[in-house]
Amino acid sequence: MSTQLSEAAQTRKAVGNILKGSAGNLVEWYDLYVYTVFAAYFQTHFFNSKDELQAGLEAMAVFSTSFLMRPIGAWFFGRYADRKGRKAALTLSVTMMSAGSFAIALLPTQEVIGLWALILLVLIRVIQGFSVGGEYGTSATYMSEAATTKRRGFFSSFQYVTLIGGQMLALLVLVILQNAMPKGDLTEWGWRIPFAFGGVAALIVLWLRRTMEETVSAEQIEAATAPVAAGEARPGTMRLLFTSYWKPLMICIGITLGGTVAFYTYTNFILKFMNDTSGIAKTDTSVINFWALFIFMLLQPVYGIISDKVGRKPLLLWFGITGVLFTWPLLSALAGTKDPFTAFLLMMGGLLIVGGYTSINALVKAELFPASIRALGVGLGYAIANSLFGGTVPLIGAALQKSNQEELFFTYVTVAIGISLLVYIFALKNKKSTYLDHEQGHAWEPADVVITAGDSGREGDGKDLIDASRR
Repeated sequence: MSTQLSEAAQTRKAVGNILKGSAGNLVEWYDLYVYTVFAAYFQTHFFNSKDELQAGLEAMAVFSTSFLMRPIGAWFFGRYADRKGRKAALTLSVTMMSAGSFAIALLPTQEVIGLWALILLVLIRVIQGFSVGGEYGTSATYMSEAATTKRRGFFSSFQYVTLIGGQMLALLVLVILQNAMPKGDLTEWGWRIPFAFGGVAALIVLWLRRTMEETVSAEQIEAATAPVAAGEARPGTMRLLFTSYWKPLMICIGITLGGTVAFYTYTNFILKFMNDTSGIAKTDTSVINFWALFIFMLLQPVYGIISDKVGRKPLLLWFGITGVLFTWPLLSALAGTKDPFTAFLLMMGGLLIVGGYTSINALVKAELFPASIRALGVGLGYAIANSLFGGTVPLIGAALQKSNQEELFFTYVTVAIGISLLVYIFALKNKKSTYLDHEQGHAWEPADVVITAGDSGREGDGKDLIDASRR
């Protein structure tokens, strides 16, 4: 009975911490996505082009600039989280995102300050990219560490519940404003409302995160500042990452590459794709995107529960194999349909495929690294792949769309997924012991692979990590 009570108490503790961590994740990603959702309404205030497709291309180019700062943000916040604690890093990141949202809401247009409007917009988006670059790795690490042992897949899936929820919330605000305001008012000044809303929401989350429990041990924080012997590396340093854990870093990038391209294709660029290619009314595409993302969001914990039963690798294989087989047919059919319901089914089909990646990718990456380097390793690996491939999806898609080469874009997405599929097949094994198992208890019965590296931050050759990550 005492064991049951102990497990119940652990679950309540995990739920509370996950809710506080995921609420910040929700707001961070809302603030990031609201830019693309409302770009069609504010782009004329910051870009000179009279061609709608060209102005949209320029708006997506600015969106992509925020990704340039993600690796730097991942390095800064990952190092900060591994040395100062997850709570401190998550609090700082949401503060920066809040400031950026308020700045865009108040930003003068080119009619008022000329070219400075565009320069300041780019600068703000760069700062927000820096912030969200740190949010992903630290949030993934925190949720994985705060989860209960047997339900890591379920609890960790809430990172993408809130990540998707952020985009869905942005779409909901769009739908509400589209129905509540004349298009002229929304284009003239109404587009500022969602940015102001995001700034206020971030301040609320900042208050909530103050009561989060820290998952980093006091010993690790102390080791980050204590003197070290010659040849040793401190926790949360690039030296430790690149000398001892460069192989899992490469695996982390490979896991992310295809997943981030597919995710941004089906959740971010898809709205512009339908608006410009299918000919479906903008009000209809907004509703299609909202309901598809809503269902997709609810499915994340379902995929997470499945992974707690069968392991993580089968879900990644589902994404990789079906993504390679069906990306071209789905996107090709979506480009040719003019029926909103058919478009919804096609988008939903793509999201069902991507769910095999989104639901568990954060946990899979967190399991690759020990606590002493986890936030930096996960964050930097994700940010590198995300900046080079995921963040450029809207720009590449818009450019190929403008030149009537949509088929080349379908091929790009398919090839990216295929590369990650090779990583899933050859670099991962199912239900093998991981660093999280070693630190906090086994998700399954202890396997034949034993992890010898702890979370003290000592250097090693990384071979034990690679064996452990082949799940």
